[in-house]
Amino acid sequence: MIDSALRAAPSLAACIALGYLCGSLPFALWLGRWWRGVDVRLAGSGNLGATNVYRTLGPRVGIPVLLLDLAKGALPVWLVPVAPFAAGFPGGQEWCGIAVGLAAILGHMFTMFAGFRGGKGVATTVGVLLALAPLACAAFVTVFGVTLAVTRYVSLGSILGSLAFVGVLPWARAEGVKGPTFVFGAFVAALIVLRHRANIGRLLRGTESRLVLRPGRGGDGAEVKGS
Repeated sequence: MIDSALRAAPSLAACIALGYLCGSLPFALWLGRWWRGVDVRLAGSGNLGATNVYRTLGPRVGIPVLLLDLAKGALPVWLVPVAPFAAGFPGGQEWCGIAVGLAAILGHMFTMFAGFRGGKGVATTVGVLLALAPLACAAFVTVFGVTLAVTRYVSLGSILGSLAFVGVLPWARAEGVKGPTFVFGAFVAALIVLRHRANIGRLLRGTESRLVLRPGRGGDGAEVKGS
């Protein structure tokens, strides 16, 4: 058993390290600096996430950040488990994808490129979920989109979308609630809710901010208006 663990250790370490490295890429920080000369850690909520970039710098920066944050969750989960160095990962490709995905999410939340301060991880989590369970991820995106369209609350959309993902996941995968992907999905949904605990408090008090485009700036800027 010890020999088997030692043989698997390099593969385990390499896969998790790659997942974390991909997730750590702080596109919100880099694009904000490169395109607008703004450190988004000092603007808006201070989060290194697409929502804060969209609110503070507008959709022309926020949308690319969103897509890149999705990609840094999905691509490592798709690519790392099938790489030759991942062949020795304990449990096979499904466990490898889960481990890589979790590492990517944590990398976004605690990026080593920005003092281990990142975003709430929703976009990167959606990318990971897309790679692991596309049908359940579609439920997340649908509920998020409808909630955002109706309420303009990004936080509420993220929370309800996470719950929808967990609700659909048992039917989206053959192993149902007994598989490791369901356990992982439930864990990351709980993590998203936990990361939004301050938003939940503001939603209950009626003081949460809505996402609203500011007219008259050609779509370059955005503002936050209270409810």
